[in-house]
Amino acid sequence: MTLTAPRPRLAPTRDRGTVAVLLFRDAPLFESSIPISVFGVDRRVMGLPYYRLLVCAGEAGPLATTGSLRVSTPFGLSGADQAGTVIVPAWRAPGERPPEPALAAVRKAHKEGARLAAFDSGVFVLAAAGVLDGRGATTHWMYAPALARHHRRVKVDARSMQIDHGDVVTGAGAAAGLDLCLYLVRMDHGAEAASALARRLVVGPGRRSGQAAYFDRHLPSELGAGTPIGDAMSWALDHLAEPFDVDEFAKHSAMSRRTFDRRFLEVTGTTPLRWVNSQRVIAAQRILESTDLPVDEVARRSGFASGPAMRANFLRVLGTQPARYREAYLASRARGGREGREG
Repeated sequence: MTLTAPRPRLAPTRDRGTVAVLLFRDAPLFESSIPISVFGVDRRVMGLPYYRLLVCAGEAGPLATTGSLRVSTPFGLSGADQAGTVIVPAWRAPGERPPEPALAAVRKAHKEGARLAAFDSGVFVLAAAGVLDGRGATTHWMYAPALARHHRRVKVDARSMQIDHGDVVTGAGAAAGLDLCLYLVRMDHGAEAASALARRLVVGPGRRSGQAAYFDRHLPSELGAGTPIGDAMSWALDHLAEPFDVDEFAKHSAMSRRTFDRRFLEVTGTTPLRWVNSQRVIAAQRILESTDLPVDEVARRSGFASGPAMRANFLRVLGTQPARYREAYLASRARGGREGREG
């Protein structure tokens, strides 16, 4: 999902060419290192854009990370006060609230016009700061249920690789953070600069197809096989193309309908019917991408009662109509092919 609003005016104390990366204790090293690798190397001799990088500790250090390594950052939270872009690459636990001073620094940056960005588990920090309230956001597909459960005012979209509101950008898991960082470079310096940097990093074109390929037929561990909700969801995934109602869905959880509805909302942040229809939208997207079948036939094969029912759910989930989605997908593939040949 692309830019929906212009970036706000930046406070004079902040520099648009300065990037602050906010790190926390027990955050994974790989995710934490991605923005540092993109923005922290001076590549001007190669004709590539330069950023001033400030690596900031979001809490008292040194910070433990993967492999028992300990990181000592050159800046604390005050470093983030200088940045035009603040990136949060990771957070240690979905259910744990980040430190209040760090949240205050994020809110201050947002108020002063800095661009905020987060990917993977780092999205939980932006959500806890309240800057995602009432807005769409993505994260690693495995974290999506927890994000929806802990932050109910956030409109979680587990399909998207990236969602940009202009002032706040969120991205999917791990390696998708590299796509997000290159996207920020593109927004700042244009497609040619971003493509040149991508070639330098030996990175292919961004993964435009979304996260569906990564969570297809799989569920987060907290909803996996052997749990009542997980068993029901697995059954539903196996029978998406068949007509069934929520009562039948609930039977496969061995719960009463009332208990099922309550527990499903608690663990996923949405209702059973909305979840099923969202999964059918995902199935329909695959069919639209890989065939030229008419929309009504796509609706039938993906389990919708009719073409109009599928169109309504496409609008709700993706904000577009099936036919327009297919057109945009094919156009995106064509552009990707050209970029690959030119690169």
